[in-house]
Amino acid sequence: MPDGPGWFEDVTAKVGIDFTHDAGSLEKYLTPQSTGSGVAACDLDGDGRPDLLFLTNGGTGSKSTNKLYRQKSDGTFEDVSAGSGLDFAGCNMGVAVGDIDNDGKPDVLITQYTGARLFLNQGGMKFKDVTEEMGIKNPLWGASVAFLDYDRDGWLDLVIVNYVDFDPNWPCRTRAGQPDYCSPKVFRGTASKLFRNVGGKRFEDVSVASRIGEVAGPGFGVAVADFDGDGWPDIFVANDGMPNRLWVNQRNSTFRDEAASRGVASTQMGLAYAGMGVALGDVDNDGLFDLYNTHLVSETNTLWKQNPRGVFKDVTAAAGLTQTRWRATGWGNVLTDFDNDGWLDLAIATGGVERRPPGGTPRTGVAPHWEPYADRNQLLAGVGGGRFKDISVNSPAFCGHFNVARGLIAADLDGDGGVDLVVNAIGEKARVFRNVCPRRGHWLAVRAIEPDRNRDAVGAVVAVTAGGVRRIRLVAPAGSFLSAGPGTAYFGLGEAGSVDGFDVVWPDGTRETFPGGPTDRSLELRKGSGLSK
Repeated sequence: MPDGPGWFEDVTAKVGIDFTHDAGSLEKYLTPQSTGSGVAACDLDGDGRPDLLFLTNGGTGSKSTNKLYRQKSDGTFEDVSAGSGLDFAGCNMGVAVGDIDNDGKPDVLITQYTGARLFLNQGGMKFKDVTEEMGIKNPLWGASVAFLDYDRDGWLDLVIVNYVDFDPNWPCRTRAGQPDYCSPKVFRGTASKLFRNVGGKRFEDVSVASRIGEVAGPGFGVAVADFDGDGWPDIFVANDGMPNRLWVNQRNSTFRDEAASRGVASTQMGLAYAGMGVALGDVDNDGLFDLYNTHLVSETNTLWKQNPRGVFKDVTAAAGLTQTRWRATGWGNVLTDFDNDGWLDLAIATGGVERRPPGGTPRTGVAPHWEPYADRNQLLAGVGGGRFKDISVNSPAFCGHFNVARGLIAADLDGDGGVDLVVNAIGEKARVFRNVCPRRGHWLAVRAIEPDRNRDAVGAVVAVTAGGVRRIRLVAPAGSFLSAGPGTAYFGLGEAGSVDGFDVVWPDGTRETFPGGPTDRSLELRKGSGLSK
């Protein structure tokens, strides 16, 4: 690989992050260990700067716990885990962040192997476990999770994507007879859970009543958006080795699976690949959200492009996404504009699940147990018209290191207009990558606010018109794999030095326009104000 960091620089030590993921005792090759854990990058203390939460899954007997870092004014991070309420051991998997009681403080939901825990933000980076009193019961293996307002009542509801009914006493081996992690096909899939928020006081399980809980499957990834254009949030669930589900909101508190009729149940060849992480974004700037889903190394990650009728087409090959420099199993993935040229780029966290035979490129820097599973991350630049070019070889900081990565999230940690990356990999130190792309265009970081309900406007669609081009972003903290972002709408604007105007479709379906202004800044769009500031 060339000298220099490329688009990213590893600043983990420089900013004070010192977290090592623990997968627990490894001799039994338990599948939950190979699933890894997520990461959250969100402003948890209300100072305007994203903080970081890293999950670990070493088991309840592990000395390793989740770690919470508060970002200080100088851009470094302070470990505030002790006494936070989030510093516990366990098989912790996915994380979602959302303000469930509309008090202005983001709350945290963590999924686990056999469980889920809900924490209410008490202020001052302190959290209280309210799982039982709020009515959250999920004894299943929870994976990715998302907050949403599916009934548009202004209170954030909760969807938990469950994986499989794992049997720890079921051993699996390679064809050569070596112990290995089991395929999900060995176990029975489980149904997802939907919880309705009742006035910020409690949740009620509406999984069966909504029909989402009627169908089992090995769910891994989740994305929430209005996929059919009726103004109500729908739920995409990526299944691992079975057809995906697209739960379309029927606007009466029920959902209908339309994945097959809308083209996202499988690939264009009709194959149900191993669905892992999910990214959502408008890759060709046509005003419609497209879907990207990561898969196994033996498969090809899939890009589905949406047409105006809410039907998707597999355009993976046409988008140049089959022409990557190296093959890898993908997990966390994000669609965001790293170089601010106006086109979304794609970052993928990678790592295998099947033991590779000896030989090939040496996988240095990885613990011996995980060496047969290690891959290099991938980075692809959007070059216009929904096409991508693999630039992994030119980005050694992010892509040159072998890892067994799972959690990945994008956030502008330092507020300089360049979106940064955070990776949580199995059995090794977490990494923070600062965006140092040398030729960045103009940018905006937009936060949408509803003062009275669904305060962080989860599910809102923000549009910016600049230089004659209209670009859209979804306010969606959930996504990638097991991870949660800040919910900020990041826009790259290329050479446009000013904005003509903004328009927002709020989560309740109402529309509002806002005046334009200068670029290269962070701003808020507050519902009902008509002002951008």
